[in-house]
Amino acid sequence: MNVADVMTPRADVVSVEIPGTRDDVLEYLQERKFSSVPVIKKTDEGEEFRGIVTRDALIEHPDEDQLALLVEEVPTTTAETALQEVARTILETGEPRIPVVDGRLEGIVTITDLIRAIAEGDAEDCDRPVGELARRDVNCVYAGTPLTVAERELSHADVPYGVVLDDDAEMSGMLTEVDVLTVAEVVEGETETGESIANQDDEWMWEGIKAVGNSYMPTRNVEFPDEPVSEYMTADLVTIGSRRTAQEAAQLLIRHDIEQVPLVSGDELAGIVRDIDVLKALR
Repeated sequence: MNVADVMTPRADVVSVEIPGTRDDVLEYLQERKFSSVPVIKKTDEGEEFRGIVTRDALIEHPDEDQLALLVEEVPTTTAETALQEVARTILETGEPRIPVVDGRLEGIVTITDLIRAIAEGDAEDCDRPVGELARRDVNCVYAGTPLTVAERELSHADVPYGVVLDDDAEMSGMLTEVDVLTVAEVVEGETETGESIANQDDEWMWEGIKAVGNSYMPTRNVEFPDEPVSEYMTADLVTIGSRRTAQEAAQLLIRHDIEQVPLVSGDELAGIVRDIDVLKALR
């Protein structure tokens, strides 16, 4: 199978245009739960692909409002590329959405598109045991942790999820980047810059200039609620055993619209199977 068989065509791809603002992107990321949005620019020759804006970019650069300055370059592919090749690109780069570009934006292929192909049995090696694909290092957060702290934990761990543990260190839910971004708010304010004009007594001044007051500069910040993780996590936790196949794992991810599932041995947490891990079955 090729990218053309599974990709979302341009007519169905949500995109934003330059010039634009962060609010144009935030609406799609919050309401539609996308991880990123393609950015285009209209020219006399037609539509020009410029890159993508991600959830991370909006959170990490709260003071930047101009869309053009939030755009990131990403790998691209073509409609004729084999699924195995685009899977390798995703595994090597960690990019969950690969724009399909041939002079212009023709569509987009995502991890979810490839997972769906595996779930439907349209790809080879779908019967690999999921225990071979899972990773054993699992990011966890405590259910009582304030969401503000948990957001930093996910950011520092550089993963989009945290398995939530309760007071007894038992799994009680899952917190994801999507859960966090959904309740994020961009707050505007100002900060004092102090007296930046030199006093007349400073030796290096050619002429004495007296500062008449403090200056203020506008600021923007992304804020999160202080309530505990348990208020925002998904409590109905889906799990999988190590003997299940890659196809069965893919079916679980598609059926429950999730990006990762804890691997369990009996009732014990043994690892994590992320959607990107399931793609290893295509290599």
